[in-house]
Amino acid sequence: MSEISILDLQNLRHLIGGYSTTHCKMTDYAAKAEDPEIKKLFQDAADSAMKNKQELMKFL
Repeated sequence: MSEISILDLQNLRHLIGGYSTTHCKMTDYAAKAEDPEIKKLFQDAADSAMKNKQELMKFL
């Protein structure tokens, strides 16, 4: 794999951090939700954020 630039590295760090924050928030919202449909919606969003974060981590 070729080297990535400093700007690309900073962008990756920013995106990974954002997905990490989103995962934490959605997991918390899912834990607090009482409606099963809303709980699933938040959990699916948390799972998606974690998947995206893991995909981006492959570039590091």
